[in-house]
Amino acid sequence: MQNIDSSILAHLLKQLPGADAQYIMAPLGRKEYANRIDNYTDSAVIILLIPTADGLVFPLIKRSSKNPNDKHAGQISLPGGKKDLEDQDLKHTALRELEEEIGIPSDQVALVGALSTLKVPVSGFIIHPFVGIYLPESTPKYTKQISEVDEILEVKIADLTNDQNVLQKNINAANGILIKDVPYFQLAGKVVWGATAMILSEMKELLKNYRT
Repeated sequence: MQNIDSSILAHLLKQLPGADAQYIMAPLGRKEYANRIDNYTDSAVIILLIPTADGLVFPLIKRSSKNPNDKHAGQISLPGGKKDLEDQDLKHTALRELEEEIGIPSDQVALVGALSTLKVPVSGFIIHPFVGIYLPESTPKYTKQISEVDEILEVKIADLTNDQNVLQKNINAANGILIKDVPYFQLAGKVVWGATAMILSEMKELLKNYRT
Protein backbone atom coordinates (compact mmCIF):
# COMPACT_ATOMS: atom_id res chain seq x y z
CA MET A 1 0.00 0.00 0.00
CA GLN A 2 1.14 3.55 -0.68
CA ASN A 3 1.13 5.52 2.54
CA ILE A 4 -0.33 8.98 3.00
CA ASP A 5 0.85 11.32 5.72
CA SER A 6 -2.34 12.41 7.48
CA SER A 7 -0.56 15.17 9.40
CA ILE A 8 0.64 16.84 6.18
CA LEU A 9 -2.81 16.52 4.65
CA ALA A 10 -4.47 17.94 7.77
CA HIS A 11 -2.08 20.91 7.64
CA LEU A 12 -2.96 21.57 3.99
CA LEU A 13 -6.66 21.41 4.79
CA LYS A 14 -6.17 24.41 7.07
CA GLN A 15 -4.94 26.46 4.10
CA LEU A 16 -7.73 25.95 1.59
CA PRO A 17 -7.65 27.57 -1.84
CA GLY A 18 -11.42 28.12 -1.47
CA ALA A 19 -13.91 29.49 -3.98
CA ASP A 20 -11.26 30.48 -6.52
CA ALA A 21 -10.34 26.82 -6.89
CA GLN A 22 -13.97 25.67 -6.93
CA TYR A 23 -14.96 28.08 -9.71
CA ILE A 24 -12.27 26.78 -12.06
CA MET A 25 -14.77 23.99 -12.75
CA ALA A 26 -17.99 26.02 -12.57
CA PRO A 27 -20.31 26.68 -15.52
CA LEU A 28 -20.52 30.29 -16.65
CA GLY A 29 -22.90 32.35 -14.49
CA ARG A 30 -22.83 29.82 -11.66
CA LYS A 31 -21.63 32.32 -9.02
CA GLU A 32 -24.45 34.79 -9.65
CA TYR A 33 -27.07 32.01 -9.66
CA ALA A 34 -25.89 30.71 -6.26
CA ASN A 35 -26.80 34.02 -4.59
CA ARG A 36 -30.47 33.84 -5.61
CA ILE A 37 -31.34 31.56 -2.68
CA ASP A 38 -31.24 32.69 0.94
CA ASN A 39 -31.88 29.47 2.86
CA TYR A 40 -29.89 26.34 2.10
CA THR A 41 -30.24 22.88 3.67
CA ASP A 42 -27.10 21.31 5.17
CA SER A 43 -25.61 18.25 3.52
CA ALA A 44 -22.23 16.53 3.64
CA VAL A 45 -20.05 14.50 1.28
CA ILE A 46 -16.72 12.76 1.69
CA ILE A 47 -13.60 12.28 -0.38
CA LEU A 48 -12.32 8.96 0.97
CA LEU A 49 -8.63 8.48 0.13
CA ILE A 50 -7.72 4.82 -0.21
CA PRO A 51 -4.03 3.81 -0.38
CA THR A 52 -3.27 1.12 -2.98
CA ALA A 53 -0.13 -0.33 -4.52
CA ASP A 54 -0.75 1.88 -7.56
CA GLY A 55 -1.35 5.09 -5.61
CA LEU A 56 -4.27 6.79 -3.93
CA VAL A 57 -7.81 6.27 -5.18
CA PHE A 58 -11.20 7.54 -4.03
CA PRO A 59 -14.79 6.39 -4.68
CA LEU A 60 -17.47 8.20 -6.62
CA ILE A 61 -21.02 7.05 -7.19
CA LYS A 62 -23.40 7.23 -10.11
CA ARG A 63 -26.65 8.36 -8.59
CA SER A 64 -29.78 6.37 -9.36
CA SER A 65 -31.49 7.59 -12.50
CA LYS A 66 -34.87 6.31 -11.22
CA ASN A 67 -35.42 8.74 -8.34
CA PRO A 68 -37.90 11.43 -9.52
CA ASN A 69 -37.16 13.57 -6.44
CA ASP A 70 -33.41 13.74 -7.07
CA LYS A 71 -32.52 16.82 -9.12
CA HIS A 72 -29.09 15.27 -9.72
CA ALA A 73 -30.40 11.85 -10.80
CA GLY A 74 -28.01 9.90 -12.99
CA GLN A 75 -25.06 12.19 -12.25
CA ILE A 76 -21.68 11.27 -10.80
CA SER A 77 -21.17 12.47 -7.24
CA LEU A 78 -19.24 11.93 -4.04
CA PRO A 79 -20.85 9.71 -1.37
CA GLY A 80 -23.02 11.90 0.85
CA GLY A 81 -26.41 13.42 1.44
CA LYS A 82 -28.71 15.53 3.56
CA LYS A 83 -28.09 16.02 7.29
CA ASP A 84 -30.68 14.11 9.30
CA LEU A 85 -32.12 15.35 12.58
CA GLU A 86 -30.53 12.35 14.31
CA ASP A 87 -27.03 13.20 13.06
CA GLN A 88 -24.76 14.55 15.79
CA ASP A 89 -23.00 16.85 13.34
CA LEU A 90 -22.06 17.08 9.67
CA LYS A 91 -19.08 14.74 10.13
CA HIS A 92 -21.58 12.14 11.30
CA THR A 93 -23.70 12.86 8.22
CA ALA A 94 -20.77 12.25 5.87
CA LEU A 95 -19.77 9.00 7.57
CA ARG A 96 -23.36 7.73 7.82
CA GLU A 97 -24.00 8.41 4.15
CA LEU A 98 -20.71 6.76 3.20
CA GLU A 99 -21.76 3.57 4.95
CA GLU A 100 -25.32 3.67 3.63
CA GLU A 101 -24.40 4.36 0.02
CA ILE A 102 -21.26 2.26 -0.51
CA GLY A 103 -20.94 0.10 2.61
CA ILE A 104 -17.77 1.50 4.22
CA PRO A 105 -18.19 1.51 8.05
CA SER A 106 -17.28 4.68 9.91
CA ASP A 107 -14.76 2.85 12.12
CA GLN A 108 -12.68 2.18 8.98
CA VAL A 109 -12.31 5.90 8.24
CA ALA A 110 -10.15 8.62 9.80
CA LEU A 111 -11.43 12.11 9.05
CA VAL A 112 -8.54 14.54 8.58
CA GLY A 113 -10.31 17.77 7.70
CA ALA A 114 -12.79 19.55 5.48
CA LEU A 115 -12.83 21.48 2.22
CA SER A 116 -14.73 24.72 1.59
CA THR A 117 -18.52 24.63 1.67
CA LEU A 118 -20.41 24.94 -1.60
CA LYS A 119 -23.94 26.18 -2.30
CA VAL A 120 -25.97 24.21 -4.86
CA PRO A 121 -28.88 26.39 -5.98
CA VAL A 122 -30.58 23.79 -8.19
CA SER A 123 -31.27 21.55 -5.18
CA GLY A 124 -31.10 24.12 -2.35
CA PHE A 125 -28.29 22.34 -0.48
CA ILE A 126 -25.11 23.71 1.01
CA ILE A 127 -22.51 20.96 0.81
CA HIS A 128 -19.89 20.43 3.53
CA PRO A 129 -17.12 18.29 1.98
CA PHE A 130 -14.92 16.21 4.28
CA VAL A 131 -11.69 14.37 3.54
CA GLY A 132 -10.99 11.00 5.11
CA ILE A 133 -8.46 8.19 4.89
CA TYR A 134 -9.41 4.52 4.62
CA LEU A 135 -7.65 2.74 7.49
CA PRO A 136 -7.58 -1.01 6.73
CA GLU A 137 -4.72 -2.36 4.66
CA SER A 138 -7.14 -4.63 2.82
CA THR A 139 -9.07 -3.66 -0.30
CA PRO A 140 -12.43 -2.07 0.58
CA LYS A 141 -15.54 -4.16 0.03
CA TYR A 142 -18.16 -1.92 -1.51
CA THR A 143 -21.87 -2.55 -1.11
CA LYS A 144 -24.07 -0.16 -3.05
CA GLN A 145 -27.39 1.17 -1.78
CA ILE A 146 -29.68 -0.10 -4.53
CA SER A 147 -32.31 2.61 -4.09
CA GLU A 148 -29.84 5.50 -4.50
CA VAL A 149 -26.73 4.20 -6.26
CA ASP A 150 -26.49 2.72 -9.74
CA GLU A 151 -22.73 2.26 -9.77
CA ILE A 152 -19.65 2.67 -7.57
CA LEU A 153 -16.51 3.97 -9.28
CA GLU A 154 -12.89 4.19 -8.15
CA VAL A 155 -10.85 7.16 -9.35
CA LYS A 156 -7.09 7.50 -9.20
CA ILE A 157 -5.87 10.70 -7.56
CA ALA A 158 -3.29 10.81 -10.35
CA ASP A 159 -6.16 11.11 -12.85
CA LEU A 160 -7.77 13.93 -10.85
CA THR A 161 -4.55 15.94 -10.82
CA ASN A 162 -3.86 15.31 -14.52
CA ASP A 163 -4.79 18.47 -16.43
CA GLN A 164 -5.46 16.41 -19.56
CA ASN A 165 -8.61 15.11 -17.86
CA VAL A 166 -10.13 18.61 -17.69
CA LEU A 167 -12.37 19.18 -20.72
CA GLN A 168 -15.40 21.19 -21.85
CA LYS A 169 -18.69 20.27 -23.50
CA ASN A 170 -22.34 21.28 -23.74
CA ILE A 171 -24.44 19.47 -21.13
CA ASN A 172 -28.19 18.93 -20.85
CA ALA A 173 -29.08 19.53 -17.20
CA ALA A 174 -31.82 17.59 -15.40
CA ASN A 175 -34.20 20.54 -15.83
CA GLY A 176 -33.86 20.28 -19.60
CA ILE A 177 -31.71 23.40 -19.97
CA LEU A 178 -28.70 23.15 -22.27
CA ILE A 179 -25.60 24.52 -20.54
CA LYS A 180 -22.84 25.48 -22.94
CA ASP A 181 -19.10 25.05 -22.53
CA VAL A 182 -19.27 23.30 -19.17
CA PRO A 183 -15.89 22.36 -17.66
CA TYR A 184 -15.76 18.76 -16.48
CA PHE A 185 -13.40 16.03 -15.33
CA GLN A 186 -13.14 12.85 -17.39
CA LEU A 187 -12.71 10.29 -14.59
CA ALA A 188 -13.21 6.51 -14.62
CA GLY A 189 -14.75 6.89 -18.06
CA LYS A 190 -17.45 9.26 -16.76
CA VAL A 191 -18.26 12.96 -17.09
CA VAL A 192 -17.95 14.61 -13.66
CA TRP A 193 -19.33 18.14 -13.62
CA GLY A 194 -21.27 20.63 -11.49
CA ALA A 195 -20.94 20.68 -7.72
CA THR A 196 -18.89 17.48 -7.60
CA ALA A 197 -16.38 18.85 -10.10
CA MET A 198 -16.15 22.10 -8.13
CA ILE A 199 -15.40 20.24 -4.89
CA LEU A 200 -12.84 18.04 -6.62
CA SER A 201 -11.28 21.13 -8.20
CA GLU A 202 -10.42 22.47 -4.76
CA MET A 203 -9.04 19.08 -3.77
CA LYS A 204 -6.93 19.05 -6.94
CA GLU A 205 -5.46 22.47 -6.18
CA LEU A 206 -4.75 21.46 -2.60
CA LEU A 207 -2.97 18.27 -3.68
CA LYS A 208 -0.57 20.25 -5.83
CA ASN A 209 1.11 21.17 -2.53
CA TYR A 210 1.05 17.65 -1.09
CA ARG A 211 4.32 15.75 -0.65
CA THR A 212 4.68 12.41 1.04
